[in-house]
Amino acid sequence: MSIFNAGPPRPVDGRGIVTLVEAGTFCLSDQLGDIHPGSAQGLFYRDTRLLARWELRLDGHPPEHLSVMMAEAFRARFVGRKPPHHGVADATVLLLRRRMIGEGMRETITVHNLGDEDTAMTVTLTADSDFADLFAVKEGRVHSSSCELAADEGILQLADRGNSGRGLVISATGEPIAQPGSLSWRIVVPRHSSWQTVVLCQPIVGHHPVAVNLDDDSDDNPSNKIRQWRATATSLTASGAGLNAILQRTESDLGALRMDDPSGGTAYVAAGAPWFMALFGRDSLLTSWMALVLDSDLALGTLRQLAKLQGRQNNPLTEEEPGRIMHEMRHGPGGDAVLGGSVYYGTADATPLFVMLLAECRRWGVDSSAIEELLPAADAALAWIDEYGDSDGDGFVEYRRKTDRGLANQGWKDSWDAISFADGRLAETPIALCEVQGYVYAARQGRADLAEALGDNSTAQRQRARAQELKQHFNDAFWIPDAKCYALALDGSKRQVDTVTSNVGHCLWTGIVADERAEALIAGLGGADMDSGFGLRTLSSTARRYNPMGYHTGSVWPHDTAIAVAGLLRYRHVPGALELAERLAGGLLEAIAEFDARPPELFCGFARPEFCLPIPYPTSCSPQAWSSAAPLLLMRSFLGLAPDVPHRTLTVAPRLPVRAGRVRLADLRLGTATVTIEAQGDTIKVEGLPEDWQLIED
Repeated sequence: MSIFNAGPPRPVDGRGIVTLVEAGTFCLSDQLGDIHPGSAQGLFYRDTRLLARWELRLDGHPPEHLSVMMAEAFRARFVGRKPPHHGVADATVLLLRRRMIGEGMRETITVHNLGDEDTAMTVTLTADSDFADLFAVKEGRVHSSSCELAADEGILQLADRGNSGRGLVISATGEPIAQPGSLSWRIVVPRHSSWQTVVLCQPIVGHHPVAVNLDDDSDDNPSNKIRQWRATATSLTASGAGLNAILQRTESDLGALRMDDPSGGTAYVAAGAPWFMALFGRDSLLTSWMALVLDSDLALGTLRQLAKLQGRQNNPLTEEEPGRIMHEMRHGPGGDAVLGGSVYYGTADATPLFVMLLAECRRWGVDSSAIEELLPAADAALAWIDEYGDSDGDGFVEYRRKTDRGLANQGWKDSWDAISFADGRLAETPIALCEVQGYVYAARQGRADLAEALGDNSTAQRQRARAQELKQHFNDAFWIPDAKCYALALDGSKRQVDTVTSNVGHCLWTGIVADERAEALIAGLGGADMDSGFGLRTLSSTARRYNPMGYHTGSVWPHDTAIAVAGLLRYRHVPGALELAERLAGGLLEAIAEFDARPPELFCGFARPEFCLPIPYPTSCSPQAWSSAAPLLLMRSFLGLAPDVPHRTLTVAPRLPVRAGRVRLADLRLGTATVTIEAQGDTIKVEGLPEDWQLIED
């Protein structure tokens, strides 16, 4: 997954980067809270960097770092000290920087004098911007600043010389001395006392100031927003060591990644920070699916937003086609130049995933009127699959970019070298990916369920027949008997791309795998070439292009492993499936715990015996929506949780690993019902289920 030109993003410079995120705003700084010029750090708003420099100095020197504390994904407290005078052992000046982001940024700077004498000092904040587009920052293409600096009556003004109408106004309490590019205070802090200033950064968009939502009393203050969301979302807890911390971090991060619909509709989910704070078709759909156990409204908001942007015409620059679900949307000044427009459609999988999620939302109790409202979009998506997705009429969805500006690979592994044969040769387009066929299979099954619910039996029969036809055709064309595995893809000449990859785990998840082939497939996934010990590798270590530090060629992606685990548990009746699911999930959760309970976008795929800890991937994004949601899919899968609200049934099949301990889901909303579930091992208790519902224990 990447911004248009596929591959890993530029590093955000150095270790210990602190990432804050709240909807369309994110901030990257060092552990002191500073943003350094010439780096990829910054305060970003609507895909534009508003601050490229933000440095705090005490008497002209940087403070010493002591600690960083993050209570939520959108706020942090940076703790430092003023270095002691020469020859003095202990410092007596403590510095606290409390930062919150939302529609802008607020920073409260507090200087504590812990000594027995009054202390005098100068506090200086230096600010600058380049108003660079997110694409340019990500790719390291920012070479000059276009910022005009001004100061007036204690207020700093930063404006884009490029006539974009973007800017930033910086104001502060404490009567600062304002000069172009800096605010300073000459202060005397009495003994055992403190001094404080509150600094506010207000974005300017289209020459108009944005309404900042950082007042503590504001209803849309980030703290109040997440508090309101938690009041309606499922409460998830676990007694297993480390698992509870992971679940709480998941809830916090997904709450911060929620994007409000500008038209006032249901919130949807962004793909992740720092580079993907926007609606992404594939990422947002998969995240919403995984997060249904937490909040089904997030899925509905995502579907509605994607339906609004669904393709209506043919445009080779943006790869828009009628019925196609978009890949990504951008608001920054470079979006049109890079994407050919603010919305780019070059993806093969988002369109069937849209239909899959809509059908799943119905099962989880999303209001039937909302489902029916989105049915025309689902049918347009299936029409795209038939007419444009399967351009050669062979029954499979393929991709080939429309111009040399588009993504060369249009599945979730979209880097240039992701689709290769076992001997290292790159596959030639058009390419039919194995997991995409699985998504189409599940989409047709889901559309059949929706049709049956509305009494449209002819549509239901037609879609089921086409799904079964695709399953048979897939198993004939993609199965490699000697390897006992499905091909990664079929290339432009319909040759099997014979590399062993994690993509087949998605095929298990969708159910397109034939029962008689599942055992051999599962045995292959459990081999040492695929199971790193911390999760499933994207590419077998036996492949020519295997690289444990490769973006899609040997690394481990948490969402990918979680989907494979969900697939294994779908086939839990097959020998070896449950054991491998427990092993993969256990290794992944142990890896996540080593990343401070926040799953990164990806990490290196070195074998566990080589290193005792998972090795970070240097440019991995965090929080990343589908990685953050991966623990939710693991929990749901091991609970065997499968509601069918229209038929008033709740199916459970608990197979929780011992390390999970006792798991509790409180206030889980299933339509108009609200239930609480407690489970441990293979035992489960459900409270609050209405009398006219049926509990099915599998």
